[in-house]
Amino acid sequence: MIQIIGAGAFGTALAISMGAVSPVFLWSRDASHRAEMRATHMNARRLPGVQMSDRVVVSDDVSDAASAILFAIPTQKLRTFCTENAGLIPSGVPLIACCKGIEISTGKRPTEILSEAFPNATVAILTGPSFADDLAHGLPTALTLACSDDLNAEPLQGLLTTPNLRIYRTNDIIGAELGGALKNVIAIACGAAIGAGLGDSARAALMTRGFAEMVRVSVGLGANPVTLNGLSGFGDLVLTCSSDQSRNYRLGLSLGRNELFPSSTTVEGVATARAMCELADDLKLDLPITRVVDALNSDGLKVPEAMAMLLSRPLKEETC
Repeated sequence: MIQIIGAGAFGTALAISMGAVSPVFLWSRDASHRAEMRATHMNARRLPGVQMSDRVVVSDDVSDAASAILFAIPTQKLRTFCTENAGLIPSGVPLIACCKGIEISTGKRPTEILSEAFPNATVAILTGPSFADDLAHGLPTALTLACSDDLNAEPLQGLLTTPNLRIYRTNDIIGAELGGALKNVIAIACGAAIGAGLGDSARAALMTRGFAEMVRVSVGLGANPVTLNGLSGFGDLVLTCSSDQSRNYRLGLSLGRNELFPSSTTVEGVATARAMCELADDLKLDLPITRVVDALNSDGLKVPEAMAMLLSRPLKEETC
């Protein structure tokens, strides 16, 4: 049995996909939301139009029979959940983060947060190029499972694989996790460029140089650079920078068009940009695109000014 914490769009999509082959418990803290989902077998609030199978049990409890617990809640809320609900989590069960980002108050990654809250648990990250709507509708999707515990990695890979979800595995948690977090920052930049009418050539340049920043940061924090070439890095970057299904890309479009963006929408790239600027200072890393994205969101910098800043940087040899 698989336990999924968080009945947002992605948590529900995972439940729908994994419910095709295994019983799934889907945790929601909202009583009225639970009642709606139980009555309709659908999450109309977060993922309308897609039915959940009878194998998906909506609950406010965590099953002691779970073979793995997936945390599909925003990175910035993960620590609070762990603190407030530590008693719900059974010991000895692998814990898998399914969120992307960096905790702005600490600079910690989701697996680090889980490890601090549950120091004796096997911790992993499930990440890669995926939109909830695609996954829920049974469209082919591939993700990376990063787990440093070799004894658990392969069984978890098999447990999470479904007819439409192919899981690859790696032991490089740092690289997989940072790829998923940092690509959101670059997606904001790409959306801003397209929103401002700067064209696809500008987007291609931002993606390429943004990927160089992703590799630079990840290697600086101990990742294997090869990991960034995979699904959790390059793959996720391509998807997120090229589709308005991405919340980060849509925020960028709004910035480029000088439009308001719904404040209720979770956009992990904003907090990640802020956290990475602080880490870059400590590591003495050059992250011009990340700094521009942070300034667009925090300092009122406008897109034409941001592009002028990037284009006027000193000329250099192309390196990562």
